[in-house]
Amino acid sequence: MKKILKNWGGPAALVGAAIFGVALWQQPAESAEVAVVIAPPAVDEPASGHTATAVFAGGCFWGVQGVFQHVKGVTNAVSGYAGGDSRNANYDAVSGGDTGHAESVKITYDPAQVSYGKLLQVFFSVAHNPTELNRQGPDSGTQYRSAIFPQTPVQRSVAEKYIAQLDAAHVFKKPLATRIEMDKTFYPAETYHQNFLTLHPSHPYIAFNDLPKVENLKRIAPDVYRADPVLVRKGL
Repeated sequence: MKKILKNWGGPAALVGAAIFGVALWQQPAESAEVAVVIAPPAVDEPASGHTATAVFAGGCFWGVQGVFQHVKGVTNAVSGYAGGDSRNANYDAVSGGDTGHAESVKITYDPAQVSYGKLLQVFFSVAHNPTELNRQGPDSGTQYRSAIFPQTPVQRSVAEKYIAQLDAAHVFKKPLATRIEMDKTFYPAETYHQNFLTLHPSHPYIAFNDLPKVENLKRIAPDVYRADPVLVRKGL
């Protein structure tokens, strides 16, 4: 479902959510967010001294980007598209739902400070609801699918094992719908989509759907929460 918000210079989408360690659903007050506490992955990527990247899709990229911008060890988080090709890597085309793209976020991080597994934990528990198939909240279409785009074979293995771990533990009410898609190129989104949560905190969609995610991160994972977001610089 494509939504154009008048007087805000651009479109919006709606996203669900979740959170860290036991099988518990909670409804935060006055928001559309649902929180699930989950355990960390039993298998993680080995720490390294080199900067790494991760690409996740979990509904509208405004909220996903906003969450990861508040994670310690993340040095950049860019909204964009992954799953399709360069010809249609733009919002108008992707909103049609038939490009193969998903609204995604490319995360650059320091593995010495935050592991890939920890990013996955944030992704599954805070950033979106991974049990919804080709939708988040009222927004439907493959562009809003839950997906992981591993950048290495090790990331793929960690993600596959973690999904199996969470499904086996039945920490969510339904099996995870998250897809793992290899060898997909990430394309940055238009400038007006970048840093949207930080730039427009009073936007009704942001206030209702996305700011609660940041609060959930702060409440559930204070060890990885950073108060000042790392923002995308002009020119990406």
